[in-house]
Parts: sequence; C-alpha cells; structure tokens
Amino acid sequence: MSKTTAIEKENLEAHVELCAERYNQLNEKLDNLDRRLTTVEEHLLAIRESITNKTGGINKQLITIGTTIMGVLATAVIGLLVHLVNK
Repeated sequence: MSKTTAIEKENLEAHVELCAERYNQLNEKLDNLDRRLTTVEEHLLAIRESITNKTGGINKQLITIGTTIMGVLATAVIGLLVHLVNK
C-alpha cells in the first residue's frame, strides 16, 4: 500500500487530496475487477450451456440407439417364436 508522505504529515489538505486520489485509483481498480469477473462469469455460463447441450444430444442419441436395438431384438425373438411354433 501507499506510505504516508512527509508532506501529508505536515499538511492536512495535502493528505486529503492524496487520499482522494488513492480512493479514486482504488475505485477504478475495483471497477476493472468487476468488469473482468463479469466477463469470466459470462464465459463460464456459455461453457456450461455448451456442455449441457452436448450432453443432452448424446443422451438422445443413446436413447435412440438403445430403443432401436431393443426393437430389433424383440422382432428377432418374436420371429424365432413364430418359426418354432410353426414347426
């Protein structure tokens, strides 16, 4: 942090002016930090949405493939049963 200067120790007005400048710089740094954190938050939300969309698509594909396989197996079993009954 900034050290108190010699002139501040002797002159209250100089101290007030330097403190005002320090607070302005501090506020500017906090504003910059807030903007950067907002940007990071936006990126994280975009990444989350992207992952959610990809995961949802993969789940739909797996469900479709599983249903298709089950349908084919059920058809095969029914076909075999019909074939055995007709013998």
